[in-house]
Amino acid sequence: MHDYAMLADGDRVLVAVSGGIDSLVLAWLLADWRKKAPIRYDLAAAHVDMEPGEGGPGEAAIQVGEIVERIGLPLHILPARWRPDPVATASPGGHDLCFQCARSRRTQLFSHARDHGCTTVAFGHHRDDIIETFLLNLTCAGNISTMVPRQQLFAGRLALIRPLAYLDKSEIETIGHQLEFSPVRSRCPLREATKRRDIHLLAEHIYRQVPGAKEHIFAALGNVRGPYLLRQTGGRRP
Repeated sequence: MHDYAMLADGDRVLVAVSGGIDSLVLAWLLADWRKKAPIRYDLAAAHVDMEPGEGGPGEAAIQVGEIVERIGLPLHILPARWRPDPVATASPGGHDLCFQCARSRRTQLFSHARDHGCTTVAFGHHRDDIIETFLLNLTCAGNISTMVPRQQLFAGRLALIRPLAYLDKSEIETIGHQLEFSPVRSRCPLREATKRRDIHLLAEHIYRQVPGAKEHIFAALGNVRGPYLLRQTGGRRP
């Protein structure tokens, strides 16, 4: 929070709550932090309902609402503007839907935040997510990049923060267990059959084979030596 100056006095923060343990712990953290922080900030939660019911929220959204109510936050349930087509999901290129689905939910959350005067959106991504995004982009997208703990969007009108960036998934699960949170199961039709899951397994293999690899990879993301990366000059030396 301090290293990346994530919050300032008077901020209006919208925390994205999917129902997974990461976002639930994040919602609790930001609510609890507000009790002792030397600054004041408004806090609300939002959930994109991927399976709304006939006349209202779907089952998963209702479960998320019950947990967020225990935390003491108002929850905005947003019926998803876009949902994956089951036929397309089952096709060989179905994995591409992960990017489209995530982008659609993110766009909807950003739009809701702007419409309600929020200055900041908080996501529950953690250290494992940051490393695995780096590996995913490196191996599948041909670029060196990852999620960042704090990012300015829309010419500075909205900030995206990831307060759990220094925590591992296992640490977040421990906190969630202590808080007696039960994560709401994802309704994603792809479940665990995604390229990100493959990268997660690859990362776990690296950690087993190379002691300290996780810490070194994470540190490397903030220690980029630009002169030692490939940069074409467009010509030959004489």
